[in-house]
Amino acid sequence: MSKKVCLGINSSGFNTSCSLFIDNKLFFAVEEERLNREKRTRKFPIKAVNYIFEKFGLKLEDIDFIAIGWNPAINLENLNTAFNFGQTRFLGEIFHNVVNNFINLDPNVGDVSEQIIHYKKKKIHIFFIRHHLAHASSYYLSDFSSSSILTIDAFGEKQCTEFFLGKGSKISSIWSQEFPHSLGSFYSAFTSFMGFRPQSDEWKLMGASAYGDEKRFLKKLEELIYPIKDGFELNLNYFNHFQFHRPGLFSDKLIGHLGIKPNVPERKLSKEYYDLSAGVQKIFENICIHLMHRLNKLTQNKTLVFAGGCALNCSLNGKILSNTPFKKVFIPPFPDDSGVGIGAALYVNHTIFNQKKLNKLTHNYLGPSFSDNEIKKIIKTYKLTFKFLNNPEEVAVKDICEGKVIGWFQGALEFGDRSLGNRSILADPRRQEMKDKVNHLIKYREGFRPFAPSILENKVEDFFINVQNSFFMSKTLQVKKEKQKLIPAVVHVDGSARLQTVSKRINPKFYNLINNFYKETKIPILLNTSFNVKGEPIVCSPQDAIRTFFSSGLDALFLNNFYISKK
Repeated sequence: MSKKVCLGINSSGFNTSCSLFIDNKLFFAVEEERLNREKRTRKFPIKAVNYIFEKFGLKLEDIDFIAIGWNPAINLENLNTAFNFGQTRFLGEIFHNVVNNFINLDPNVGDVSEQIIHYKKKKIHIFFIRHHLAHASSYYLSDFSSSSILTIDAFGEKQCTEFFLGKGSKISSIWSQEFPHSLGSFYSAFTSFMGFRPQSDEWKLMGASAYGDEKRFLKKLEELIYPIKDGFELNLNYFNHFQFHRPGLFSDKLIGHLGIKPNVPERKLSKEYYDLSAGVQKIFENICIHLMHRLNKLTQNKTLVFAGGCALNCSLNGKILSNTPFKKVFIPPFPDDSGVGIGAALYVNHTIFNQKKLNKLTHNYLGPSFSDNEIKKIIKTYKLTFKFLNNPEEVAVKDICEGKVIGWFQGALEFGDRSLGNRSILADPRRQEMKDKVNHLIKYREGFRPFAPSILENKVEDFFINVQNSFFMSKTLQVKKEKQKLIPAVVHVDGSARLQTVSKRINPKFYNLINNFYKETKIPILLNTSFNVKGEPIVCSPQDAIRTFFSSGLDALFLNNFYISKK
């Protein structure tokens, strides 16, 4: 029996990506930004496609179907037949954009008809899956046999919030709310108001919120967005996000209503902006909790799958179990649009081809990896001095204990926004000064932004309250007061931390590194942040890592078993 080969693609919007499935098993996934080095790129993921073809020895004729996480037919009004091989100019153009890019891979492609590529005697079917349904299909990555599913983002083709119920291998929609009453757009509007880039820097608003007084602007914000029986409503008089061709996401009326002017980009935040961000985060959480209560009442199901861009808000995620009737929650490591290609492929496999639901996703180390021979060749090309280590974990711990900040490059690249121990910058969490050092001398970013503690799985209860596993660094929890002074570099101003639970089974090398640090210091935690500098994607290749190392304040670089120091 021949294997069924599928590509799952996010071909529009931010974080375009490509993933490979063989017989319903996810083998590989990479975001285009990691390869073309354009952060938050919107270009068609042609580099990702070519990388997969080369890595797995595939040709176009080997592909059985392609799944796209958007259905452009819903957006199609006046058909534009102009071919566009790069970035889509309007969403209906996805019909042409996807096919054009794949036809361009091989001049031997023949007829193109009804969005099916006829390659020689084989048809390659292209399935366009509704955006929120693709988000909801993260359910197939959970270990739940049935679950409530909530998706929230800025917008899909029409929907911006939707309730689903997953049962076995089937997903059904229960209720949806359409654009422009969008919680994601609300949050992005205030991201812009704070002087940050909307649909990119929302976590800056989230990080800043811990420094503010949520009560100062809360009543005014409650006049802008408020819950109703089924969902919520925005007062659209204050927003412009639904007028795509006009600049800005909010109107002048919002400025008058709040009594403060928008912050100037790159200008340091003052107290009033911290207070505003705290109020925005609070009302965002209130609306999400309201939606979760409503969903639970409709489904009577105690498990929740949460996806869509809003599921990246780890401050909210850590509060779900204590503020809703749900007993278990699954949030994929790529809940935003980077993961909708994976979701679309999962939906096609399970619903159209009636595949059985597979076991849960245990890790997101799905991207490019490099052998020691490949890395050694690159190092020698750059004429760098290096050491080969049989025990990089032991040497790394020695450096970290001496106060050095290291680049840790191991195994396969993570897929998603979080570095989980394969493309990480690591430091000593006991040293208060590490937060400012990493922010200012290495990451070149705002000083108010926190860092994550990566903690051994069996030590979480020793440091955190209301313990939950957070293998994908998706939840923020409170650190016990008596422990906060032990790890000041990873505790946020409100006593919280966005933790990563590290399992020996999932990532033995990273686990051993932290465990060695624990044996040396009695602290089972390392400061972990993504291996990149401000404005750049997470490093993908050894070349990326070397360039970032020498252009930042990093002290040492570990490339698999190779050690490079600036001394």
